[in-house]
Amino acid sequence: MNKTLRQKRVASVIKEELSRLLIQGIQDSSSGLITVTRVEMTPDLRTAHIYFSIFGGREKEATLQLLEKKKGFLRKSIASKVKLKYNPMLIFSFDLSLDYEARIDKILENMKKNEK
Repeated sequence: MNKTLRQKRVASVIKEELSRLLIQGIQDSSSGLITVTRVEMTPDLRTAHIYFSIFGGREKEATLQLLEKKKGFLRKSIASKVKLKYNPMLIFSFDLSLDYEARIDKILENMKKNEK
């Protein structure tokens, strides 16, 4: 799927603002480090698919519930900083690509050990 330049720019701005909001207002010692890995916008810019990862702290589901609980606050804060015709709906998903990469790295390490 080809992304337009506008989709990429809006996604980038939302990612930056959301990352700032997470650091300042949502993350605490029990939630661990929540990182926004990527944001994908629909062509009409009405929906933002937000992919995140966590390091330490809560489980994936607990973090997802926290983000869903704070979704209204996040949308309102993004709307005040990012001037768009429509305030995008936020859809949070855990980014599985990091787990996939770690699994591939582990397999490659095991292959190197077996060669020796």
